Order: sequence, then C-alpha cells, then structure tokens
Amino acid sequence: MSSICVIDPTASRRARVVAALGALVFFGGGYLLACRWILPGHPHHIRIQLLFLLSVIVLVCVYLVRHYLFTFNRLFVRPRTPYLDVDEADWPEVTVLVPAHDEETVLPRILDALLRVDYPDGRLHVLIVDDRSTDATEEIADRYVARHPHLVRVFHRREGLAGKSAALRDALERVDTDIVLVFDADYVPARGLIKQLVSPFFDPEVGAVMGRVVPVNTGSTLLTRLLDLERSGGYQVDQQARMNLGLVPQYGGTVGGVRRRALDAVGGWNVDSLAEDTDATFRLLLGGWKTVYQNRSECYEEVPERWPDRMRQVVRWARGHNQCLFRYALPLLTSRRVGWREKIDGELLLGVYLMSPILVLGWAAALSLWYLGINRPDLILILAVASYSVIGNFATFFEVAAATHLDRTRQRIRLLPFLFFGFLVTVLSVTAGAFVQLAAASPARRDFWHRTARQGERR
Repeated sequence: MSSICVIDPTASRRARVVAALGALVFFGGGYLLACRWILPGHPHHIRIQLLFLLSVIVLVCVYLVRHYLFTFNRLFVRPRTPYLDVDEADWPEVTVLVPAHDEETVLPRILDALLRVDYPDGRLHVLIVDDRSTDATEEIADRYVARHPHLVRVFHRREGLAGKSAALRDALERVDTDIVLVFDADYVPARGLIKQLVSPFFDPEVGAVMGRVVPVNTGSTLLTRLLDLERSGGYQVDQQARMNLGLVPQYGGTVGGVRRRALDAVGGWNVDSLAEDTDATFRLLLGGWKTVYQNRSECYEEVPERWPDRMRQVVRWARGHNQCLFRYALPLLTSRRVGWREKIDGELLLGVYLMSPILVLGWAAALSLWYLGINRPDLILILAVASYSVIGNFATFFEVAAATHLDRTRQRIRLLPFLFFGFLVTVLSVTAGAFVQLAAASPARRDFWHRTARQGERR
C-alpha cells in the first residue's frame, strides 16, 4: 500500500495523445463500416454525422443501463454498511480541517457543532484553515481558539497558491494525526458523525471515506428543493449502489476523510486540479486504496438558492471533473491493480460531465441530417428517448423517486416534474463550460477560490 502513484504532466499529455489516437482509430473504423453498410452512395459528411449520431445513442444507452442498475440494486439489495455499527473502539486521534475563505456567515455554526460531537477527549483536533479571508473569518477563528485552545487551532494562510486544494496541502503539514477529516465551512456535523467517519479506517486498506450530504436550507426556494432531490438520488442511490457492488464510491471533498499515509503515498493534494476530491479518488484507486461510502453518516450543507450560483457551481464541477478525465482515463484503463468492474465504473464516472456536450452535439447532428434530407426518424426517435431517459423521466427520475422511497419522504415526489428544468439548466451550463474549457489555453485556474455564495446567518 505504500507505493507512490503520481500522474506527472508528461504522462498526462501522453495519455491525451493516446486517447486521441484511440478515438481516431475507433471513429475511423466505424466510418469505414458506415461507408460499407450504412447509406451507401451518400456523401462522406453525411456518413460521418450518422456514425457520430449512432455513437451518441450507444453512449447514452450505456448510461441509461447504469442508472437502472444502481436504482434496482438500491431497491432490492440490502445496503452494504460494514463499518457503521462500530461504537466501542480504541479511537485514534483525528484532525478535522475546516477550509475557510470569507466564511463569516457560516463558520460559527460548524465550530459550535464540532464542539458538541461525541469523540474521546484529547483525541479530536480542529484546524481552521483561513486562506486570506477579507471578512471577519480571521477574527471569528481567533475567538474560538482563545475560548477552546485544547481543541481548536487556526492556520492563517497568507501566501502561496490560492484555492482549497493548495490550502489543504499546506495545512496538512501542520497535522500530526494519520486520520484527517475535511468539512466545508457551511456544513453542520451531527453529534455521532466523527466516529462514523473514522470507523472505516480500522480497515488498513481504506484510504478515504465519504459521508452523505443533506441540504439544510431545503425550504428556501424551488431550486433548493430540487437540489435536495438531486442529492438524494446521488447519495442514497448512486453512491450506496457503488458501495454495494464493490465499484468506485467517490470521495466528495467534504463530509469525509483521508488516511494521510495513503494520500502522501499518491502524491498529496493536487493543487493543479479544480476538483481535488475527484482527483484524490482516482489517484487513491490507482494506488490500491479503497474509498468507503457511509450512507447513514449525514452532514448538512447549504445548497445554492439562486440559479446563477448553481450554474457557476456545476460549471466548476464539470471543469474539474473533465481535468480528471484527461488525466486518469488511460492510466485507469491500463492499471493492473484495478479490477475490471472498477475500471468500467471509473471510466463512466470520469465521463459523466462530458455527456452533456455529447448530447447537445448528438442533437445537432440529428437536426443537420434531417435538414439535409436524411429521413431516419428511427434514429432521431431513439436519440430522443435515450436522451430523455438520461436527463428526464425514465432513468434519473426513476432514480430520484427511488431515493424518496428509501428516505421515507414520498411527499417530495410531487416536485419530480420540475426536475426537468434543473437538468436542462445543468446540461446547457456544463456544455457551455466544456466548450470554454476546450478552447482555453490553460483550463486549470489556480489563482482564486471557487466557492458558492452562502446565506448562513443572514437568513
């Protein structure tokens, strides 16, 4: 477990070249088949568009099957929670990192909650990572340190690269414990959460743990109610199904923890990544470490209340996720440490945000063929049904509906039809962000914090 797995920039560029060559071979071979068997006698540009449309339909159907597999697993298979019932143990020392950049509205709430958690005295340490805040975050942090010096410390970070991953990397140098939990400043941990997140680390193969994120401001707007439904589907169904099936549960960057020894073995936090959590998930996987998901380990967060904030959030997630796709898709495919089921699930997880621009391009190809006089309503119908299955009723809606059933909150199902608008906004936002990212000379931006606007105590 101690071998180093670091993806250097040269390897990343090489992976992109190989991926491009693979795509060229795939589509080149498909084009030759299309020339031989599909619409013979038509111009090459029509054959190319038709081949692309068929490829989009295949990809969409793969994700459709994935959604159904996860949903049926959660509905009919008992959840796998091997570590959740650990109550009495020789609990190790643990450090909770709270990265904060201009978090005056929410920081007191999480610190008060951490002061009330159930964990042995002297074995819990809280380190506030104040990264050049310009509001009252620094004063609030200092006040808690003065009141609780045995429990709370603060790291006022005034130099170095800005951003959460860089702040976490520097903060880790000031941590003496092997188990490190990370909570965003807007989260509210329950009293027993620390033990629940620490218990999987008694398994020496576990490198990271992730709990469930539940919105705390659900009743604020229609958007927060829709995001509550999305979170339910993502955690109650997707994450737990991956845990059940022995696939790739994703470490989400907050309400979770890492084994410092494991993280150091794979190169530490990646300061070049916009999604340090996804990046760590795949480097740990390639390094031979497991990620565990704890569905009943709930923590409460603020979700965006305004659509512009939500759009910026999903664009940021998509850009960071796509960075990981380019970095780790090929190493994951060729790894000898990762099983074939984890490889398939990992590749699909890496490509999830790329499906939005692919869907848009598929629809563009379908409309182009129609205007060019290629009347293949069967293909357009298949694309329409499959696309709706991914962003609408047949798959994702089914997944969310299953989550409301499992959560015993069936009254929320009345909001299900409105999810279509949320999915549509996400598809358009992610697509625009992906095109901008591909056009940019340097898609990684390391010079600022990416954070969602908080309402906190102002509500």
